[in-house]
Amino acid sequence: MRKYVIMGVQGSGKGTQGALLAHDFDLTMISVGDIFRWHVQNHTKIGAQVRRIMAAGELVGDDLVEAVVRDRLGQHDWNYGFVVDGFPRNRRQAEFFLETYDIDGVIQLRLPDEEVHRRVLARRLCAGCGMDYNLIAHSPKIADRCDVCGGRLVSREDDTPEALASRLHDYHTKTNPVLELFANKEFVFTVDARPDKITVQQEIRAQLGLPAYQA
Repeated sequence: MRKYVIMGVQGSGKGTQGALLAHDFDLTMISVGDIFRWHVQNHTKIGAQVRRIMAAGELVGDDLVEAVVRDRLGQHDWNYGFVVDGFPRNRRQAEFFLETYDIDGVIQLRLPDEEVHRRVLARRLCAGCGMDYNLIAHSPKIADRCDVCGGRLVSREDDTPEALASRLHDYHTKTNPVLELFANKEFVFTVDARPDKITVQQEIRAQLGLPAYQA
């Protein structure tokens, strides 16, 4: 059983890299962001709360994040292990995680802030089916229209320069202590997130001692 945490700023490719690992090693991908987006799209009470927070460019509160993660991991559907994206976000959550689970590795995707701005502000979302696009790496065939359903592409509510600056500040102030805690346990594997996704994936596997990615 393999249990990994993948960490990095928005736009660093956590979801993409985690999904590649999960697919090849039968791991369960657990994305805190995806869980909250599901709540937003399905108009739950949690979703309404998260929508207000995201629109303000803030991070969801620690108590709510921890409760959602506890509930998700408590389902125990991860027979061969998991990859967690978006948790832990502070030292308290990291200590809870270390006490509860035997972590095999923390993958830190390092990306300079200027590259984060470039990538994140190029993201688009289909207003119809929810398909993700990035105008840098995954542009639609017809400008501003979804390749799948033809819906209009829009920016996420929280993808503004002001909101991004706020999230980056929160990330650096809250997450750096988490990385320090994990590093003291010799769990952290740092990977440059600037190259293409396959190069990044190969480096992740090399550092974790896993078989190379086969496209």
